[in-house]
Amino acid sequence: MEFKHIPVLLNETIDNLDIKKDGIYVDCTLGGGGHSKEILKKLGGTGRLIGIDQDSDAIKAAQEKLKEFNNVTYVHDNFYNIDSILNELNIEKVDGVLMDIGVSSYQIDKAERGFSYMKDAPLDMRMDLDQSLTAYDVVNKYELDDIARVIKDYGEDRFSKRIAKFIVEEREKSPIKTTFELVDIIRKAIPMKFQKDGHPAKRTFQAIRIEVNGELKILDKSVEDSVNRLKVGGRIAVITFHSLEDRKIKVKFKKLENPCTCPPDFPVCVCGKIPLIKIINKKPIEPTDSEKDMNARSRSAKLRVAEKI
Repeated sequence: MEFKHIPVLLNETIDNLDIKKDGIYVDCTLGGGGHSKEILKKLGGTGRLIGIDQDSDAIKAAQEKLKEFNNVTYVHDNFYNIDSILNELNIEKVDGVLMDIGVSSYQIDKAERGFSYMKDAPLDMRMDLDQSLTAYDVVNKYELDDIARVIKDYGEDRFSKRIAKFIVEEREKSPIKTTFELVDIIRKAIPMKFQKDGHPAKRTFQAIRIEVNGELKILDKSVEDSVNRLKVGGRIAVITFHSLEDRKIKVKFKKLENPCTCPPDFPVCVCGKIPLIKIINKKPIEPTDSEKDMNARSRSAKLRVAEKI
């Protein structure tokens, strides 16, 4: 059974954003509009939602889903640019920011976008269809060592070098053009006894997708800029779907909560750096068992929340 566009950790996210009726909220990753719809239901006539997505198809889908609401501003851009986006809208401070990191259900369900290893499609994986770099380029044009690095760093796959070697050998015969062609190569590269825990292509597809879209590179600045734009008492909620993202958010939140750079043996702080946030949940919030059963895509999700002080 296919579960389409089901927002993950929906109730937990909405509760933790602590939405004010007249507030201004930013959904940095509009996707199918699931989280946005629940935010909008809680806003009054003077409240406002800014919905950002770099995927023009996702924006069209969200506009259809949210057509009953007239207090939404749609922005086709990457949330990396949240600072300039809010400047252009003449918004100085906001009451809440939501980031739902990674590929959306909307994108996965569009087979032709090439995100899924379960559906045959051209190797694409671009979240922003206007950008030039695609999964085809990574697979067919990167040097062997670079492919291995991408798979190791972003997929944490123990067979990264072997997979990269098999890819390079195969593309010398003819270009690798589709997702299923890549899946077949990965299956050959990973020994059978290691193919029992989940789909063998999962880690490599994740790694290539992160590389194509520069997902991890944008997180530090995006979170920092978002926190700087929050009003005192405003909240930032970040949903991640794998350990690399979650680790980055955890470390970033800790730095913003305790930015002091003084040596630990100093009796008082002299660096002058003051905390910007307090972390609301020391441990990430995870989906309930029932949500994991109902929506397989939620199983690895983690929610971290912080409040501006």
